[in-house]
Amino acid sequence: MKILLISSEPVDYTIAWANGLAPHAEVIAILPRQRYDHLREWIDPRVTLMLIDWPRTRSLLNIAFLWQLTRRVRDVQPDVIHLLSNTTVWLNAAVPFWGDIPVVTTVHDVALHPGDRETARLPAWSSRLMARQSSHLVVHGAGLKSAAEQVFRKSEGHVHVFQHPGIARYAQLATRLGLSRISAPDAFVVLLFGRIFAYKGLSTLLRAEACLGDRIPNLRIVIAGRGDNPDDYRHLMGDRARYDIRHGFIEDAVAAQLFTDADLVVLPYDEASQSGVLHLATTFGKPILATDVGELRATIEPNGLGRIVPPGRPDLLAEAMAELAADPDTRARLAANARAWSDGANAPTTIGQSATALYRQLAVPSHVTPPN
Repeated sequence: MKILLISSEPVDYTIAWANGLAPHAEVIAILPRQRYDHLREWIDPRVTLMLIDWPRTRSLLNIAFLWQLTRRVRDVQPDVIHLLSNTTVWLNAAVPFWGDIPVVTTVHDVALHPGDRETARLPAWSSRLMARQSSHLVVHGAGLKSAAEQVFRKSEGHVHVFQHPGIARYAQLATRLGLSRISAPDAFVVLLFGRIFAYKGLSTLLRAEACLGDRIPNLRIVIAGRGDNPDDYRHLMGDRARYDIRHGFIEDAVAAQLFTDADLVVLPYDEASQSGVLHLATTFGKPILATDVGELRATIEPNGLGRIVPPGRPDLLAEAMAELAADPDTRARLAANARAWSDGANAPTTIGQSATALYRQLAVPSHVTPPN
């Protein structure tokens, strides 16, 4: 079974998905050289990498890029092509030239998140067209499946639910570097990590901190990632001295240290589909405190990963933070559940085995590799 993955981003998802497939199928990945060349060590050596120059969206070099890409597709002759995102504009023009090879596309977000300036730069028609002209779609939750069927006009059986696989490379890096906690032993460290845009609930977290007063001694809130600058919301904070703000791109080793230090990872989102941060945090065995948006409840509660509160309720977020800070036994139980889930049901190889079974169902008979 030969699977061709094509992706520019999300980078961590792409690596986890490719690594998960590697034990179960022959995997070839066509990826942007500038994004993945320095990450080769984190990609399973069983994956055949084809790193190519990937032009910017507005570049006319995309015409030559599509010709090169289509030539490689014809050379590889895969049984299935899986596009790991529907947000690459120019790939829409290439799909019709790939013949009868089934095309699967992962749709991470059926609708644009409020305030997501990065994704909003892409024309909305492009992501819709990619999804509609793909044979099948992958989404990361039952609610997203229903929405995708409607938005992208897919009939029953053409949208498939797979859990977002665990993102393990940061935990592996922490082990390789021998990282240990550097925060004060008596501090209670709450981490908000990732792209900090309006829908991520930054204001809810800041208001929750202000609600807490002195209920959590030695509280430290770490906010790390690119996007909106938390200091622009200083007026919402109760005590600015409690905050450690890392605004901008976070290097891998720094991210690994931040998750090593965290006692609790918070996802106070106002709106979401799923969260890659959740699937990173669980590989560190960190308990999660999240709001009831998108697929977060359906992921967290059945697997015992953390607590859920309503969105936009800083008072209830503060109450849950205080309860977890005062209950190390509960945090330890949630942490153990998180680690077991990330090593088992949510491990990339587990997801990859299920994905390979789907690919075998979808493959055109003339493309299926005969058994040995």
